[in-house]
Amino acid sequence: MLAHYLKLPLVYNVRWITSGEAHFISAPSPASYVPIPGSQLTDKMSFLQRTQNVILNLVQLAIVNFLTYPMYNDFCHRYLGPDTDVETILLSADVWLMRVDFIFDFPRPTMPNIIYVGGFQCKPSKPLEAEFEEFVQSSGEHGIIVMSMGTIVNSLPMHITMQIAEALAQVPQKVIWRHNGETPPNIGNNTLLAKWIPQNDLLGHPKTRAFIAHGGTNGVYEAIYHGVPVVGIPLFYDQFDNLLRLEVRGAAKVINVANMQSTDLLQALNEVIYNTSYRENMQKLSALHRDQPESPMERAIFWVEYVARHKGAAHLRSESYRLPWYAYYCVDVMIFLLSLFLMVIMLTVLLLKKLCNVTRKKKEKTQ
Repeated sequence: MLAHYLKLPLVYNVRWITSGEAHFISAPSPASYVPIPGSQLTDKMSFLQRTQNVILNLVQLAIVNFLTYPMYNDFCHRYLGPDTDVETILLSADVWLMRVDFIFDFPRPTMPNIIYVGGFQCKPSKPLEAEFEEFVQSSGEHGIIVMSMGTIVNSLPMHITMQIAEALAQVPQKVIWRHNGETPPNIGNNTLLAKWIPQNDLLGHPKTRAFIAHGGTNGVYEAIYHGVPVVGIPLFYDQFDNLLRLEVRGAAKVINVANMQSTDLLQALNEVIYNTSYRENMQKLSALHRDQPESPMERAIFWVEYVARHKGAAHLRSESYRLPWYAYYCVDVMIFLLSLFLMVIMLTVLLLKKLCNVTRKKKEKTQ
């Protein structure tokens, strides 16, 4: 809104916006193979799944248009003018830096001003501090497991924490667990609890065998970058969909935290560590992710400077954002064509009726 008010070029760094996943407002998103966030569907859907996806799309559209946008539109009308609405402001951005990489997300239609920078924060690992390195080296041939539930959740409820601790105590690997809550009484001797861990550096260490994660975007991309298979425990937001994308590619095992037992986590860890296909699949994703002409960060920097140099990038922006919804979906055109079709049908029927009447009258005269 500030950029619009000051008439400045605008670059977004997004994956989500006020109305949901950013693609859904900025690019065509066919419901036949583009799953809506939260649906836990893939790009390969059965008839019933496609039906579910269409219904969820309609529900999201209703929520956005009748609940979310009116609140922002009121602000826009008040401070930016009566003809300004939030959707127009969102779509008028010059470039969208989208935190997505299609080796992780499902392929979908895109637009020229969408630049993909998924994994832009990833970087080669650095040597560990002495405390961590000593612990890692003490793991011997078994290696280590890294666990983190992100920065939002410092700790889980104690009954869940104890289930996790019980499972981790039974593995031969050493475990480094980012945990900022109360220490569970059943913590194993093989587990190091820390309020902060150098996650990127640990994931890049050659002794790391698995990553237990909640499925946040940053952690997922770091696991992909370093080729470390994941045991996922999603909690909220996009984490379920993120981990589903890894699971369908054979690079992760996902556990439902609501009914998780220690045996579930132990079994998932053993499968991910000792079934080599998980590491192989993740390393393949890593190779694909790294095989780019420039890094995602370099690409992001180039496009920010590009917009600054040229004072915008209007030539990359579709005119779709100026169209009302009925014009965007050609509803008016379809109604017009349908009307023409019905008129032709009606005229044809009337003409046939008239011809039939003329023919009938001729027959009556001959008789």
